[in-house]
Amino acid sequence: MKQFKQAVWMIVVMFVCACAQENTNKQIAYIASDRSIPFWQIMGKGVVSKALEYGYEIELLDSKNLAKVELEHTIKAIQNRVDAIIISPTNSSRCVTVLKLAQAANIPVVVLDIGTDAGEYLSFISADNKKGAYDIGKVLANKMKQKGIETGEVGIIAIPQKRLNGQLRTTGFMQAMQEEGIKTADIKQQVNFSLEETYMFANELIIKYDDLKAIWLQGSDKYQGALNAIKDANKEGEILLITFDAEPEFLELIPKEVLVGAAMQQPFLMGQEAVVVLHEHFNGNAVARNIQLPILAISQENIHEKLFIIKRNVLGLEGE
Repeated sequence: MKQFKQAVWMIVVMFVCACAQENTNKQIAYIASDRSIPFWQIMGKGVVSKALEYGYEIELLDSKNLAKVELEHTIKAIQNRVDAIIISPTNSSRCVTVLKLAQAANIPVVVLDIGTDAGEYLSFISADNKKGAYDIGKVLANKMKQKGIETGEVGIIAIPQKRLNGQLRTTGFMQAMQEEGIKTADIKQQVNFSLEETYMFANELIIKYDDLKAIWLQGSDKYQGALNAIKDANKEGEILLITFDAEPEFLELIPKEVLVGAAMQQPFLMGQEAVVVLHEHFNGNAVARNIQLPILAISQENIHEKLFIIKRNVLGLEGE
C-alpha cells in the first residue's frame, strides 16, 4: 500500500494529551500480527489516534507473523509492567499462551481481530467475518448472473484456517455459494502472504480447474498477484476477482470492474475501539466481552455512497 511505509521491527510512539492529565501514566502495548501488511498498519493508526485523545503511552510491536517473536514481545510487555496489552495474534491457538502469561501478571488484554481458541481476556473486538464473507459472496453471485455465467466454479485463496477469522470467512462465503448453487473449487491457504505465493495459488487454480469463473482472495494487499495470474492465462474478463479487505487502489479498480468488489473491514475504527474499551476499564466501567463491527460489502453499485466511511474507517485516511 503506497500510503504507508514499511514498519521497522519495533516502533515506540509516545503521546501526552494536556486535556487528560490523569491518564498520562497509563502504558499500553499493541502486539500486531504482521505490520508489513497494510491492514495491521491501519489498525495501529486507529490505536494510536485514540491513545492520543486519551493521553496514553503506546508501544507498537510487530510479531512479523512469527510465534516466537510474538512471545518475546509479550514477555517484554509484562516485564515493562504495562497497564494493558492489545493483541492481534499470529493465530488463534498461539494466542492462548499470551493470555495465560498476561493473566498470571494480572494484565488485562484486548484481543483485536483474529481471535483466540481459549483463555481469559477483557474484550474481543472483531469484524463480523462470517456475515461479511456471506455478503460479498452474494455480490459475486449477482455479478456472475449479470454476466450470464450460469455454470462454473469459484476458487478460494484463504488466510490460514487455524485463525478463527479465517474459519468464519470460509463458512460465510461457502454458505452464500451453496444458496446460489455455485460450486467451489480448491481452497489454497496462504503461508507467507507474498505476491509470489498469491500468483502461484491463483495460477494453480486456473490450470487445475477448466471451468474456473472467479477467485475469492481472503485478503487484499497482494491482489495484484491474482490479477497477474489471470492476465498471464489470457483469462481477463473471463475469471472474476473479488477480495476481503481493501487497498486505496480499490477506489478506482472497483468502479472500473477490474475487481468485482471487496468485503471491507474497518481496521481504523477497530483499533480505536480497542483503546476505548481499555479507557472504560481503567475508569472502572464495565465493558462488553465481545464486540463485533460490521463489514462493508462494497461493489460498483455502492462504492460512491460509502466513500467517506471507506476512506476513514477502512483505509485510515483520517485528515488526509
